[in-house]
Amino acid sequence: MDVFLAQPRGFCAGVRRAISLVEKTLSENGAPIYIRHEIVHNKHIIEDLKQRGVIFIDDLDEITDKTRPVIFSAHGVAKAVRLEAKAEGLHVLDAICPLVETVHRKILQLEEKKAEIIIIGKATHPEIIGTVGQLDKQTDVHIINSLAEAEKLAIAPDKAVGIITQTTLSVDETKDIIKYLQHRFTNIINKTQPNICFATTNRQKAMRKLVEKTQNILIIGSKNSSNSLHLREAALKFGAKQAWLIDDAGEADWSALDKCDSVGISAGASAPEYLVEELLAFFKKRYDNINFHDVIVIKENISFK
Repeated sequence: MDVFLAQPRGFCAGVRRAISLVEKTLSENGAPIYIRHEIVHNKHIIEDLKQRGVIFIDDLDEITDKTRPVIFSAHGVAKAVRLEAKAEGLHVLDAICPLVETVHRKILQLEEKKAEIIIIGKATHPEIIGTVGQLDKQTDVHIINSLAEAEKLAIAPDKAVGIITQTTLSVDETKDIIKYLQHRFTNIINKTQPNICFATTNRQKAMRKLVEKTQNILIIGSKNSSNSLHLREAALKFGAKQAWLIDDAGEADWSALDKCDSVGISAGASAPEYLVEELLAFFKKRYDNINFHDVIVIKENISFK
């Protein structure tokens, strides 16, 4: 069997920064510490941190010991959450991805220009909730997640509008939505390049090359990870016959893989590399004649302080 390994894959710079912040906080303060929402969307990371004394909460009023550190997740939080934490005197560390923070600044700039704001993304995703939460409640905001939803927007064609996007979307689909919006609205006041992060973009580019090598794709990533879900969608769009999204090697459909003479492997931006290594160990144990090949699109060397 030929196994093709996408590069880049796995942890992005924002996730590495967030995890490092949690590790540092645990090392310096001990357990317990609180994290508002999942620090990143990966089942194994969350379970490991729970075992080490991290308490995940949805709201600050769940904190029973207000002397302990509180970390905000990489997805960012609404302005009201930061103000609440300050009012309660909480010791807060913010693990927000710097690229998400850039989106927050952009939406505030659009608010200052009194634009009607169109956000491309999933309304229930923590990143979008945090982004919208930067705004005054009087600002007109429209959240769309598809071309069909874009076509239903009740905005006058000459209205001043601004467009921003979630950082973890399908690159191609988002470009199609923006192209439609550019055609429909004559007064777009900001540059309408997607705010999709480099890691999501690079992993989808690598997936395109991976599918050129094999039409059987395995993706390590949790089901609530936006970038992992879109990575699977990209694989199918690029021509994969089958694309499995799995949390770990134990979820792989080995009976189906036994019928394949090749497979491609990638991992979402919130999936740790050790899960890929465990998957490869399963392949080595199960198959005698196996060849590994790297499919390198770009080597990421970005890191955040």
